[in-house]
Amino acid sequence: MLDLKIKIGGEAGQGMQTISHTLAHVFTRGGLHVFSVQDYQSRIRGGHNFSELRIRESPVFSMTRGVNILIALNKETIDLHKGELYEGGVIIYDGEKIKVEAHQDLLSVPLDRLAQEGGNRLYGNSVAAGAALGLLGYAFEPLAEVLRDVFGKKGTVAEDNVKAARAGYDFTTRNGHSQFPWKFKPLDDRRRMLIAGSEALALGALAAGCKFVSAYPMTPATGIMTYLAGKAREWDIIVEQAEDEIAAITMAIGASFAGVRAMTATSGGGFCLMVEGLGLAGMTETPIVVVEAQRPGPAIGLPTRTEQSDLEFVLHASHGEFPRAVLAPGTSEEAFYTMAKAFNLAEKYQTPVIVMSDQHLADSYWTIDTLDMSRIIIDRGQLIRPEETEKLVGYKRHAITHSGISPRALPGYPGITVVTDSDEHDEEGHLTEDTGLRTRMMLKRMRKEIGLAQEISPPKFYGAVNPEVLLIGWGSTYGAIREAVDLLQSQGQKVGMMHLSEIWPFPSGAVATALESARACFVVENNATGQLARLIRRETGKAVTGKILKFDGLPFSPEYVMEGIK
Repeated sequence: MLDLKIKIGGEAGQGMQTISHTLAHVFTRGGLHVFSVQDYQSRIRGGHNFSELRIRESPVFSMTRGVNILIALNKETIDLHKGELYEGGVIIYDGEKIKVEAHQDLLSVPLDRLAQEGGNRLYGNSVAAGAALGLLGYAFEPLAEVLRDVFGKKGTVAEDNVKAARAGYDFTTRNGHSQFPWKFKPLDDRRRMLIAGSEALALGALAAGCKFVSAYPMTPATGIMTYLAGKAREWDIIVEQAEDEIAAITMAIGASFAGVRAMTATSGGGFCLMVEGLGLAGMTETPIVVVEAQRPGPAIGLPTRTEQSDLEFVLHASHGEFPRAVLAPGTSEEAFYTMAKAFNLAEKYQTPVIVMSDQHLADSYWTIDTLDMSRIIIDRGQLIRPEETEKLVGYKRHAITHSGISPRALPGYPGITVVTDSDEHDEEGHLTEDTGLRTRMMLKRMRKEIGLAQEISPPKFYGAVNPEVLLIGWGSTYGAIREAVDLLQSQGQKVGMMHLSEIWPFPSGAVATALESARACFVVENNATGQLARLIRRETGKAVTGKILKFDGLPFSPEYVMEGIK
C-alpha cells in the first residue's frame, strides 16, 4: 500500500509551506489522502523550518518517522534530516548553490537557474514541486491546474509558474534516479477537501451562525481570525482585531449580550488575560465561545510549537465557581462539528464554552470527504422572541428555575428591561449582598452542570474490544494514538484506544468502565505532568498504569507512542 512522505526544509521565508501546500492539493485532487504538518520557528527570516506531508491511498491521521523525498532548500536541511531517509530515498537540492560532498542519495536540480529561465527566481518553489512529481512519475497536469488556480488572477504569473514547474518536472524525469522505488499515479478524479484545523474551527463557527468575532492575534489561534476576516463580507460577519485579549473577550461578551452568536480565539498567554472576562460571562450568564489554542509555556514559551499543558488551567480558570463546558476536537473534521455544538451549549445553558486546540491541530492539514451541513442544528435555548414579550409580566433575567436556566430576553425588546450585574444579583439582575439570596443564585447557576453533563458525548473507542492495553488521549493526540493502535494490532497485540474530545463535564462513568476492561492503561498527552491522568484519578478514583508524555514542543508520532508502551 502506498505510504509516502515528503519533507521540505529551509530557512523561514524560503517557501517550504508553499511547496508542501501545492503538492498536498495536487495529491488530494488525484483521489489520495494527505496529512500535512508544519514546524516553524518564531522568526520571519532565518532559522530552520520544515513542512512535511504524508500521502496514502487510505485515510491518514498522523506523521510517522522517515522520509522518501527530502527537498532541501539549504545545506542545514541536508545536515539535519539526511539520516531520516528511507533506503532508496532521495534528497532534491540545488547543487549550483549548495555545496555538499557527493552521495548516491543526492539529486542536484538547478532550482534557481530553472526558475530564472522561466522568468523569475521566485518561481523556484514551483520548480521544486515539479521536480518532486517528476521523480515520482506522477502526472504533471494536476500541478498545472493547482498553479493556475492559485495564480489565476495574476495575469501571466500563472503560466510562468506552470512553465517553471514543467522545467523541474522534465529535469527529474530525465535525470532522476531511475531506480527510485516509489512511483504512483492519481487514483481517480475524486476531489476531497484539504483543510487545516484552524480553518475547520472557523468554518464550524460560520456554519453555527456566529456573527461577531473579536480577537488579538496570537499564534497558533491567529488563523481562525484571519480566515473569518476573509469571509466577513460574504457571510455578513464582523471580525474585530482588538487592542488586547481583555478587550477581545469583553467585546464578544457585549455582542452576545446584545443577541448575536459571538466568540473569541487566543492562545494560553492570551487566555490568562481573558480570565476575568470569563468570570464576567459566568456571573452574567452570557453565552460565549472561546477557542484556546495551546502552545508551550509558561510565559512566551515556544510560540510556534505544540503542547497540551493548559487543560487544568482551562478547567478552573477564573475565581469563583460557575458552569462551563470544555471540548477538545482531535481532527479538522471533528473541529468543524465541535464548533456547532459549542455555540449550542453556550446559548442553551447561558454559560462559557471553551474549545481547546493546539498548534498541531491548528496548523496541520487533513483530507476529508465532505462536511455534512445536515448535521448542523442551531439551538438557541430559551431565547425569547421579540413578539413574545407581551406575555411577560415582571421579566426577571436571572429567574430561579429548576434547570438553572432562565428565559433570556435581549436588550431593546419592547415592554421589558433586561438587567444584569457582575456583582452577585437578584433574579431581576440588581446587585445584592443578601447571603441567603447569594446561596440560592449560586445553586441556580450550578444546577446547569446537571444538564451540561448529559450533553457531553462519551469517549470514542477504536481498536480491540476489551483490550489488554488501552491507550487514552485527548485533543490532537488522536491521530498518533490511532495509528499506533493499528501498528500494534498488526503485530498481534490486543490494543485499543479511548479518546476524549469532550472533556468537561467529565464523562466519569464511561471512562471508569473502560479502565476496568483493560489490563493496562496508558495516558498519552503533550505535557510534563500528565494532566488528563490526574483528572481521571480525581473524577473516577482510578489511576492509570502509566503516562506517555512529550513536552519538547513537537507532536507525537505513532512510533513514539509504541516506544512509550515498551
